[in-house]
Amino acid sequence: MDYNKLAELLFPEIDKTPDYWEQKYKDRNLPQGAEVTRYAPSPTGFVHFGALFASLVNCICAKHSNGVFYLRIEDTDKKREVEGGVEGIVNTLKSFDINFDEGQSFGGEYGPYIQSEREEIYKTYAKELVKNGKAYPCFCSEEDLSQMRETQEKNKENMGYYGKYAKCRNLSFEEIEQKIKNGEKFVLRFKCPYGENDKVEIDDMIRGKRTIPQNINDAVIIKSNGLPPYNLAHAIDDHLMKTTLVIRGDEWFPSLSEHLQLFEALGFRAPKYAHISPIQKIDENGNRRKLSKRKDPEANMDYFAENGYPVGAVKDYLMTLINSDFEDWRAKNTFASIFDFDFSFKTMSASGSLFDLVKLTDISKNYISHLKNTEVFDLAYAWAKKYDENLFKSMTNSKDYWLGILNIDRDIPKPRKDISHWKEIYQIYSYMFDENFDGKVVFPEKFQNEDIKKVLEMYDSFYDEKDEQSVWFNKIKDLSEKIGFAREVKEFKQNPEAFRGHCGDVSTIIRVAVTGREQTPNLYEILKLLGKTRIKQRLQKVLQNFE
Repeated sequence: MDYNKLAELLFPEIDKTPDYWEQKYKDRNLPQGAEVTRYAPSPTGFVHFGALFASLVNCICAKHSNGVFYLRIEDTDKKREVEGGVEGIVNTLKSFDINFDEGQSFGGEYGPYIQSEREEIYKTYAKELVKNGKAYPCFCSEEDLSQMRETQEKNKENMGYYGKYAKCRNLSFEEIEQKIKNGEKFVLRFKCPYGENDKVEIDDMIRGKRTIPQNINDAVIIKSNGLPPYNLAHAIDDHLMKTTLVIRGDEWFPSLSEHLQLFEALGFRAPKYAHISPIQKIDENGNRRKLSKRKDPEANMDYFAENGYPVGAVKDYLMTLINSDFEDWRAKNTFASIFDFDFSFKTMSASGSLFDLVKLTDISKNYISHLKNTEVFDLAYAWAKKYDENLFKSMTNSKDYWLGILNIDRDIPKPRKDISHWKEIYQIYSYMFDENFDGKVVFPEKFQNEDIKKVLEMYDSFYDEKDEQSVWFNKIKDLSEKIGFAREVKEFKQNPEAFRGHCGDVSTIIRVAVTGREQTPNLYEILKLLGKTRIKQRLQKVLQNFE
């Protein structure tokens, strides 16, 4: 077989050689040990939670090593592509502060960064494989392949296009030429040099050293539409873009030997690989399963944006899934960047991390509790502008009031952890707005009606919004003493039969009367924000309903 002649027959339009592309894409000028990583999604739908997980790991590895993190869009499977998919990916990642050094929509010297625009490059290397006798055209129809699979299944043989089943592997040049003249469609297959008993040793960054069977199939490397599938495209792209570390889902692990064979055949040095197990979830039966696009709304990253989980909180939660020791580190480094954390593949789970919305909510509460009131306002306001018109109007019209509300119990050693996401923020503080207060409150059953009434009738004369907190609380003690309650809780506990209650009970009656709730942040701060006039109006409204 004259392979040069065959290559010209199959790719007459390709006039460049691999040397042309090798010269075009020079080695990167990076410090020793710098990693070049990439996030390489397909534009087939929304960004999955697991995809953000993988992109963050890639980003961290590049940043830690003073390397490069780039975005490549793998869109060679046009049947699965959705309209606006690329823009959706870019916008979602930007919204979660996943910042690329280069790539699609970001620029760079190693583009184009979208595979459908790199067809000439792929065909150049495919043509070279043909010239070297490492690839050949296959004219088998779907019917031929279906019959092959039926026979293999019946004989309980390995499935695939190999050995005696590789019918087109030994076609003569004349046979190939005639088929092309007849207009028969073909794919290009890699001529696999390995047999069924061959093995290969690999060293995965997460799974460690493994010995796995060699691929024996003559895999398709150029489809009938002229574009390559993932196997060839990623090998050429990762080589030319100088990728040093490929971090991807473990669904690709079984294909690793095939991919390494292509690197070998092309004369490329293969990158390091790290295969991440999928994010899992406990189902209704208590069993683990993959986080599902179809079943789980939280699989879609839009879920977190729509509900208003802060980006920083989501990334902190992702870090707890990435490395098991992140949580302890964060407790000691409250305000540090996640990129200051000493990431390691050694503490990544090889079996898959478990998604837990309750834990995410707790982390988010903790994250928000450490923000300044102005930061909370700005983040909630930006979210409301897009997702909640009523909250947006309220925050626009009453900014200073909202800042006061959000500052309650904030700048203290143990800040209050009320808010987990912006969707719930108005409901949490709804009692601070008069339109939500009708005076129909329910007091704890332990209080006598006459005691409640006395507190409601008398408190207005004791309250002065100019008082410092210590003076304010002493006046509550004065009121307590006046109506037969103990000034001190300790005093009541020592002789409960001598009093109708204690000063804490009086505070509770006031709290419930003014807010409708038994549990709220600092009552003193709430009363100062409401002001004496509104407090009086609320107490009167409660009294009217009470009577």
